Amino acid sequence: MILFQKRFLAGIADGSITRTFRFWAKPQVKVGGRYRCHPIGVIDVESIDRVRIGEITDDEARCSGFENRGDLIAYMAGVGGDDLGPDREVFRIGFRHGGDGDRVSIALETSLSDTDVETIAKKLRGYDERSPNGPWTAATLELIRKNPRVAASKLAAKLKREKLEFKADVVKLKKLGLTQSFEVGYEVSPRGLEWLKRMRKKRAR
Repeated sequence: MILFQKRFLAGIADGSITRTFRFWAKPQVKVGGRYRCHPIGVIDVESIDRVRIGEITDDEARCSGFENRGDLIAYMAGVGGDDLGPDREVFRIGFRHGGDGDRVSIALETSLSDTDVETIAKKLRGYDERSPNGPWTAATLELIRKNPRVAASKLAAKLKREKLEFKADVVKLKKLGLTQSFEVGYEVSPRGLEWLKRMRKKRAR
């Protein structure tokens, strides 16, 4: 995750902000990496290098969301302290907004063939069989269905699971298009609801 103040988020999302400067001891991101930028989605890092403060231009300041270099330096003084001489080095990161980051396009598809239904079922059986904690997919889907947009920490507690482990498993369901993430919590997607309906009909035969 890369944190930005709220005032910069609109510019990041519309593409007018494509630079940031950080007082890191060592790089915290890598070129080609994709990082969560809550709540606007993700950013893709395109470049990272180390520059002296005296080398920062007005154009770069504007690309960072400031009117000019002076405004940027004033802002940086509040973060990096008083030692902002022209030779002090900072990391310069070039990036672009990478979109929502959580969306899986197939999540909205409700036309499932018999092959689709069986493929999803096979994937879920595999997750259950490989889990050291035993089967979890059915209970997790049902919990999310009954508790839409409830915080992950509360959902995990209901299943007596650790939050980060629970969230990692929900990501697996999301990649299959069965769930969707929101600022708080999850929902079973249209695709997931259709799959559950088809499976109920199959078991009722």
